Amino acid sequence: MLTILGFAMIATFLVLIMMKKMSPIAALVLIPALFCVFVGKGAKLGDYVIDGVTSLAPTAAMLMFAIVYFGVMIDVGLFDPVVRGILKFCKADPMRIVVGTAVLAAIVSLDGDGSTTFMITVSAMYPLYKRLKMSLVVMTGVAAMANGVMNTLPWGGPTARAATALKVDASDIFVPMIPALAVGLLGVLVLSYVLGMRERKRLGVLTLGDVLVEEKVEEKETESVLVGAGSGGSGTIKSTAATGGSSSGTDADDEADEQKRFQVLDPNRPTLRPKLYWFNALLTVALLTCMIMEWLPIPVLFLLGAALALTVNFPHIPDQKARLAAHADNVLNVSGMVFAAAVFTGVLQGTGMVDHMARWMVDVIPSGMGPHMALVTGVLSLPLTYFMSNDGFYFGVLPVLAEAGAAHGVTPLEMARASLVGQPLHMSSPLVPAVYVLVGMAKVEFGDHTKFVVKWAALTCLVILGAGILFGII
Repeated sequence: MLTILGFAMIATFLVLIMMKKMSPIAALVLIPALFCVFVGKGAKLGDYVIDGVTSLAPTAAMLMFAIVYFGVMIDVGLFDPVVRGILKFCKADPMRIVVGTAVLAAIVSLDGDGSTTFMITVSAMYPLYKRLKMSLVVMTGVAAMANGVMNTLPWGGPTARAATALKVDASDIFVPMIPALAVGLLGVLVLSYVLGMRERKRLGVLTLGDVLVEEKVEEKETESVLVGAGSGGSGTIKSTAATGGSSSGTDADDEADEQKRFQVLDPNRPTLRPKLYWFNALLTVALLTCMIMEWLPIPVLFLLGAALALTVNFPHIPDQKARLAAHADNVLNVSGMVFAAAVFTGVLQGTGMVDHMARWMVDVIPSGMGPHMALVTGVLSLPLTYFMSNDGFYFGVLPVLAEAGAAHGVTPLEMARASLVGQPLHMSSPLVPAVYVLVGMAKVEFGDHTKFVVKWAALTCLVILGAGILFGII
């Protein structure tokens, strides 16, 4: 019964948010609360929620201060050279822009943190997508898939969890997987090319003198002309810095918000701190180094980093308050989503739904598949890492699957490598806090992102699995 209710709860949540019948925050809170009552454990709902909030509180704190830190770094111009380099490569060509998104997300993912990757990628690419009226779900989907492949780095989390759960060395898992993961990343780049060509066909090849805002910010509306010459003919497309290419352009709040977003690229914005560029660069490198070396907990690192960045770059308290207020919307959005997700995960785990779902998945595997348990694990990693946390999968399900595989001669290393296959899909799971940073900053509905990315992310996972089998890794 708990198995059925667990799958029903997840399905109800996904259907409601994809059909936009409920907001993600409301669905994450109300759906599990309702199913907790169905299970007959409504009296323990408070305990489950507190347990979930307790487990995710460090993540929420990390995201809050990470958003403030990287928001300040964007304000002061740390990433402007990166933006200019990407824009120089892209040349306002939709195909190059999508491929550039994948490359940028993959490079930034080397720090092992999804939230950081999404903040930098969206900050760099969002103005370009909006100005050229490109699909924002293409940006979020490509970024999530590239980050998902790179999330398998030993310091990214899943590999370390698999190594701990099966008592093997993380390097023995990851190093042999490099060829398969490289094929997976190549698959993301190929997919980016295909999606970019689709956008190019829809919009045409555009020429853009300079996406960086060169006009005076004080002007209420600044028109830029994009001359299109694509397969469908040629024409002139006008957009304004005030509306950011909004399709309607009638909502004053949206106009003001888009104007602020484009000012991120304004080379004359008052928040720039060119004299402190190298200080900010060294601070960021030191922060990421400490994160990789695990010298301090990540929430503490970002808390200290945000405080130091604000104090040095904006020594006057009113300026600090202004920067905090400027990023308050993103902070509240993301932290609220994380705490709402804590209700969902708390009920799933507290009621025992996750355990029953995992056991059911293991029990339905035919006995004849025993010698092929690595392949089975790779396939199962797609839905299981999407519908449950990495901790739940790697510490709850993987040991059971590994034990079944061991009875048929499948080594723990093969099982551990196969378990990494589902990560490109996992990074778009509603249980991953970082995905809310991605869709929140990109102003994309979570349901729209889900509908777009699931099929492509699943395909990327299968490419990695096929490459692993072909190379004899899995």
